[in-house]
Amino acid sequence: MTGARAALVTGAGTGIGAAVAHHLAAEDCAVALMGRRSEPLERTAAEIAANGGHAVAVPGDAGDAAQAGRAVADAVEALDGLDVLVLAHGVGGSGMAGDETPEGWDAVVRTNLTGAFLVARAALPHLVARGGAIVTVASTNAWVAGPGWASYCASKAGLAMLTASIANDYGPKGVRANCVCPGWVRTPMADEDMDEIAATWGTDRDGAYRLTSSSTPLRRPAEPAEIASVVAFLAGPGATYVNGATIPVDGGAMIVDGTAVPFHGTDLLAAARGVAP
Repeated sequence: MTGARAALVTGAGTGIGAAVAHHLAAEDCAVALMGRRSEPLERTAAEIAANGGHAVAVPGDAGDAAQAGRAVADAVEALDGLDVLVLAHGVGGSGMAGDETPEGWDAVVRTNLTGAFLVARAALPHLVARGGAIVTVASTNAWVAGPGWASYCASKAGLAMLTASIANDYGPKGVRANCVCPGWVRTPMADEDMDEIAATWGTDRDGAYRLTSSSTPLRRPAEPAEIASVVAFLAGPGATYVNGATIPVDGGAMIVDGTAVPFHGTDLLAAARGVAP
């Protein structure tokens, strides 16, 4: 693959990771797709190939040091090096701190934070060699706490600081690292949350997305491709002096005063039903 940029994307089978892989491939990157399940990786690779791109699946569990190292090595071998690392994998399944088990805490932090560290650790020598870039996908929950999401929020806050630490330590070696923090995005993981909200509010999945976006200035969730475009910019030649940034991509949700939400009144219920108040 000499001459093309080489990118490794984790969580590349579905959601934001798959969208990032498609976007980078469309920009003439050769892409290695990492994730725990081979089937969705192979499906994404086939879709990229059908559009004229080059992608290879390198299955592995990011939270396992041996598997993380092997997946990076397989990607480097398949792509003749590495220019870009996008850490887009993640899990939810949190609880309140007093209710969450040590095993549940470890499972979330192991994937979302330790997994990012392990993959980055294995990839950094190759990125240093090529003056590469890392983009991590955290969440607006790196800044604001969600209800009963202790391990998830803590892991995303840690991911943002891990990114900043890499930017600081490896900037002198020519490696940039930046963090993207999405709000609600239409992904399979978010769909599960929406189904829970829908059952509570007596609406459907689309209604739940409208409800969770009712105080977001753009009044809708993001599509995965919208997050992918920001990731691709940060990984590409147009952002060569952007380093250590943590960027919300949330439709403006983070600028809203949450205490003012009651002023929307019946707009909240109307949003869930998809009708004017």
